[in-house]
Amino acid sequence: MNDNADYNKHNNCEQINASPLLFAVFIIAICGIVYELIIGAISSYLLGDSVKQYSITIGLFMSAMGIGSYATKRLRHNLFDFFVAIELSIGLFGGLSAIILFASYAFTQIYYLVMYSTIIIIGILVGLEIPIITRIIEEKQSNLRITIANVLSFDYIGALLGSLFFPLILLPNLGQIKTAFLIGFINIVVANLIIYKYKDFIKNIKIMKTLAILFAILIGMGFIMGDYASNFIEDNIYRDKIIYRKQTKYQKMVVTKHRDDLRLFLNGNIQFSSFDEYRYHEALIHPAMSLAKETKEILILGGGDGLAAREILKYDEVENIVLVDLDPEVISFCRTNPLIKKLNNNSLKNNKVHVVNQDAFKYLENTSQKFDVIIVDLPDPNNESLNKLYTNIFYRLIYQHINEGGMLAIQSTSPYYASESYWCIRKTVQSEGFFTSGYHLNVPSFGDWGFTLASNNSFSKENIDITVPTRYLNKDIVQSLFSFAKDLQPAQKKIEINTLTNPILLQYYQKAWDSY
Repeated sequence: MNDNADYNKHNNCEQINASPLLFAVFIIAICGIVYELIIGAISSYLLGDSVKQYSITIGLFMSAMGIGSYATKRLRHNLFDFFVAIELSIGLFGGLSAIILFASYAFTQIYYLVMYSTIIIIGILVGLEIPIITRIIEEKQSNLRITIANVLSFDYIGALLGSLFFPLILLPNLGQIKTAFLIGFINIVVANLIIYKYKDFIKNIKIMKTLAILFAILIGMGFIMGDYASNFIEDNIYRDKIIYRKQTKYQKMVVTKHRDDLRLFLNGNIQFSSFDEYRYHEALIHPAMSLAKETKEILILGGGDGLAAREILKYDEVENIVLVDLDPEVISFCRTNPLIKKLNNNSLKNNKVHVVNQDAFKYLENTSQKFDVIIVDLPDPNNESLNKLYTNIFYRLIYQHINEGGMLAIQSTSPYYASESYWCIRKTVQSEGFFTSGYHLNVPSFGDWGFTLASNNSFSKENIDITVPTRYLNKDIVQSLFSFAKDLQPAQKKIEINTLTNPILLQYYQKAWDSY
């Protein structure tokens, strides 16, 4: 008789208010999508090729969810217990996921194994959630049609909000590690909500309460200590001492220093070393400035560190420099930090320099201004948004904004390490009617690095005559930069033009650096 009473107590779903369960669906949907985005963002940050990383993450995650959903058919009793246990497990493992991924990259050689395992484990656990809640609510309502409609509605709305919260609020303000801990804590809060609201239907109530408290403390402490954990791991990823780090709206900015060597990294990619940046920036700027018909109006696309502007300001005839850089926080830091101000000669505060914080593509679409010299000092095309700034359409826009006899200089990756990428960029520029010439030099912190020089009129490299002070370039060295050895010249007929609809450059680039 007591067994029957106990069975009825735990299975009389008419006593259940479904509202907290639907709220739980909404919250766990937010959590589930954020876990996917965290893993994809970390892998893109560490490995590059964001399309590949997000595709693997989403595909594997969805498959794992299918496995989890399939497994629920074997669950018949104690559904509340299972649901609480699942939420606690997701909260614990999901909360630790980001720090596990970063640690595996910094301290081991098995990042891919850890990444795949993390995706599968979280995916299976997330896949268990919705079927269990659906069954609990369905037993109460006895109407599968209404139950599924309600559950999926809350699930889809939650997923939408999660996909918006992550890039707009969570990542810029908390970073990946603290975001993971926060989302894990929310999963544990959901478990506590279920424990509180449905304690009469949970068989192992004492165990669940104890675990919920312990996990909440653990993940809560992880969130509080998240910055310390992040700093510790990054200190082991970067060779030199980190003196500044910040997750901006657009990227992770890290500055390192070792003795007199100051280095800026954006999303893990080095932007300059103070030891040799003058080689890169002199080569980028002075050939174009020397050959241009006029040098009054200058456009720099990228160059938020102010180093390209420093070289251009050596020319007295320059009247106006428009510097277009997407991230205002990079500009602000390089404008105010004493070490970088000294390096760029305070160029970002010069009255001739006018900063526009905007996407370079959008700027060219919207402006009507034309320029005598255009400098493209953008990061390498290692993701889709940057690849757009190396397409034929982008160079077509540039062509429309360059004065007759004007010059264009483009940083074009390494012709040694990424040969196909280098020649693809040059071929794409040529496809839009530019006369072009290529050159390269050794920058110790980068290796052999290449540039593309272009104009809407024919030009000769023999006419380059640098009249401003330089540390590296002189007329003889400049001429030698335009010579390429045999091993730097692939079968160029096979190189395709990079377009918006066929971003082949991204494939060339990723293949090169995967091999390297």
